[in-house]
Amino acid sequence: MSRVVIYNGIVWFAGLTAGDATQDIKGQTQQVLAKVDENLAKAGTDKAKLLAAQIWLQDIERDFPGMNEVWDAWVPTGSAPARATGESKLARGDLLVEIIITAAL
Repeated sequence: MSRVVIYNGIVWFAGLTAGDATQDIKGQTQQVLAKVDENLAKAGTDKAKLLAAQIWLQDIERDFPGMNEVWDAWVPTGSAPARATGESKLARGDLLVEIIITAAL
């Protein structure tokens, strides 16, 4: 599995999860989005060039409002990507959110 693929001006990232899974949905989402920022910078781009996001929540009914609040504060005005949010069993029971990003360079 590749953590990142860059091809023809597009960068795709594998799913990112929180490092400290003891935090609530807002804390985990903030951690993941900080990782997104770091990875985008390493690839030579930033969140203003997001194309798509897939967000997976352990419990969409419980966690969507908190995740969405953090997401809305993070995404630049006028640069919101196409986004899908769904519920999924994640790799570990303590993970509440996983985010997959695609961006332009």
